[in-house]
Amino acid sequence: WKMFFSRNNKANLKLPAVLVQHLTRLFLSHRSETVVPFLSRPALPALLLPSGLHLFSSNAICQSVQYTHILLGERKSVKSWFDRVAAMHSCQSAAQKVLQGKGLQGMKSYMQRQPAPRSKNPTGITSAEILSLDLIQILFFFFSLPQEGKRNILVTSALPYVNNVPHLGNIIGCVLSADVFSRYGRLRGWNLLFVCGTDEYGTATENKAREEGLTPQQICDKYHAVHSSIYKWFQIDFDFFGRTTTEKQTEIAQNIFWRLHEHGFLVEDTVEQLRCENCQRFLADRFVEGTCPHCSYPEARGDQCDKCGRLINAVELREPQCKVCRQTPVIRSSKHLFLDLPKLENQLEQWLEKSTSTGDWTVNAKQITRSWLRDGLKPRCITRDLQWGTPVPHPDFKEKVFYVWFDAPIGYLSITANYTDKWEKWWKNPQQVELYNFMAKDNVPFHSVVFPCSLLGAQDNYTLVSHLVATEYLNYEDTKFSKSRGVGVFGDMAKDTGIPSDVWRFYLLYVRPEGQDSAFSWADMALKNNSELLNNLGNFINRAGMFVTKFFEGCVPAMELQQEDKKLLAVVGWELQQYIQLMDKVKIRDALKHILNISRHGNQYIQVNEPWKKIKGGDTERQRAGTVTGVSVNIACLLSVMLFPYMPSVSHTIRDQLNAPQSCINTMLQGSGSFVCTLRAGHRIGTVSPLFQKLEVDQIEALKKRFGGQQVFDVYELLLLLLEVAAVNGVDPEKAKQLAQAVAEQGDKVRALKAQKAEKAVITAEVAKLLDLKKQLAAAEGKSPEPAPQKSKKK
Repeated sequence: WKMFFSRNNKANLKLPAVLVQHLTRLFLSHRSETVVPFLSRPALPALLLPSGLHLFSSNAICQSVQYTHILLGERKSVKSWFDRVAAMHSCQSAAQKVLQGKGLQGMKSYMQRQPAPRSKNPTGITSAEILSLDLIQILFFFFSLPQEGKRNILVTSALPYVNNVPHLGNIIGCVLSADVFSRYGRLRGWNLLFVCGTDEYGTATENKAREEGLTPQQICDKYHAVHSSIYKWFQIDFDFFGRTTTEKQTEIAQNIFWRLHEHGFLVEDTVEQLRCENCQRFLADRFVEGTCPHCSYPEARGDQCDKCGRLINAVELREPQCKVCRQTPVIRSSKHLFLDLPKLENQLEQWLEKSTSTGDWTVNAKQITRSWLRDGLKPRCITRDLQWGTPVPHPDFKEKVFYVWFDAPIGYLSITANYTDKWEKWWKNPQQVELYNFMAKDNVPFHSVVFPCSLLGAQDNYTLVSHLVATEYLNYEDTKFSKSRGVGVFGDMAKDTGIPSDVWRFYLLYVRPEGQDSAFSWADMALKNNSELLNNLGNFINRAGMFVTKFFEGCVPAMELQQEDKKLLAVVGWELQQYIQLMDKVKIRDALKHILNISRHGNQYIQVNEPWKKIKGGDTERQRAGTVTGVSVNIACLLSVMLFPYMPSVSHTIRDQLNAPQSCINTMLQGSGSFVCTLRAGHRIGTVSPLFQKLEVDQIEALKKRFGGQQVFDVYELLLLLLEVAAVNGVDPEKAKQLAQAVAEQGDKVRALKAQKAEKAVITAEVAKLLDLKKQLAAAEGKSPEPAPQKSKKK
């Protein structure tokens, strides 16, 4: 502990006495210059904690030291004390207002924005209304690291490419799924850290910079802000959202590299690469496109085929093209470093056997990983001939940078290191920490094979993934998302639709592609909003609250449970337990259905008991109306808790309308789940209002048209162009159509003769007719009737 204070400030004089009285181990010193690294001015007094955090102001320091003295003197009370403080509404409000889901970085940003000197509370909230902001720092000092006796969960979502604006499929596949699980984990009382950030190195960034006339760093700064804004609107509650273009990234990546080198897991080799002479550059994998050598998919990338999922080398592509200029690249040789995956294969298999059997790996993650191992691992290149990337520290490769899929996953570590200097307590602590990786299925091999091999080979006790959660693909209507064609909704467009982010979150999670590909549909989104949210969930919660307001003057009535009520509570309790079991296994979509089931049970319960009629009857009927209303409003409170991971704003609104105590958040989801009465008789609720709005048909049709791209217009334009070309070249479309049918029929005839093993002379004659028909068809289509010359295979 270090205390910085000024001798000339009388307000500081009480500090040494208090500190010496309570904490004799303090180291005292006095300095007049700036002592806090992230402040641009002196801020004294300041107390430097062992965590590297600072406290400011005499009163806050004295109070905090007294608290800490009490806690340190009674170790057994630490956990319960902090649990009580964290449950306080004042703490939650202050943390949300100041930190905005950014953890300690949010505190640093907040402090940097404050004027000097501070003449009044910068938040406009008095100390009597909220917990001291300085004390929040003390809370984070204890809560930002793994803890003994708690379940410590580290959550990552695949780092999005900085130069791509994420579409709905990207959002549900990575950050939104991880956010839901992280919010749920905190409700469960787990000690959880959720990190992500933008993947900023590589040719994609270089090319984007060239397109926009900016430097790569300027592109990264620009689009990092775009990503941050999108995720903030979607209420993605990262503890820290960082980036890979940092000194920590270079430091950690190069350290892992040298450890792999020292342990003999790197090998040199000369490789053939595709080089575009027109662009004067080697082509990174994602900037070359061609026909897949395995399944003949015509749009395979230079690193992986999206259709068959197999990894490929760019030089294996048939008919390759540079994606920038569409010229055919040539093959050139270059010396590179490879991660020796075959040498690490036994270690990898032993670890995978344990991780996949004890952890919650999705089925597709297991299948993709097994297919890699079944085919046998091959050395994987980890260097590239680029400029924008983490530099390779080896003197023989000083002109190269790390390949993005060696470098990018290390971003998880460096981003955590930029969040806390104690990052190794998360990333070199496999005994205490469980790691959850969230991603789409195309990223699985790099997280289940390549990155784990890098960490295993480094032999530095790294935390490896315990639970690998991969989604399938989300398509848009009946096609793929395409920014260039204007097809689909991208993250920066969603907020302009007028549909609240919670509704977007709900629908994306409702159709989350957990077991197979799914599709976003405007019509289905409107249907789910109007039926599930408006008529089911919203209707039940609104009715329950309105009954309290209208029939019982805003106070929850006394409840005398009958057998029917107890039966409902048992059903609701079972749905809650199913929800918890599924969420624990990261079955996010399936768990959502149990929330909607509970509100359906509630609507049926209200409909059968008709409290609006019974309130007009005698004492017995009025009592019954009170019981039904009281039970219903408590179910609504439970739903607000269960909804929090999915629809955080709606959850907060429900709790505000019900004036629900903060304790409801921390009790409902503990253990196997318990539905407790948190709104007891006499509890006064707040103002009740509708939660959702109907999505109208004309509104949805307009949005569907807006985000449907220009496919109809493009096809029409193409047809006109083809007709013009046909007129110039003497093409006869009608004759071509007839000849195409004749070719198909003649082809069937030839195949039938071959199947019947007819005489060779007969088959030869019919084949000749087929070839003649094909020549006529080529002529009618304006093509050369001569066969195209065969391309020689490149070695």
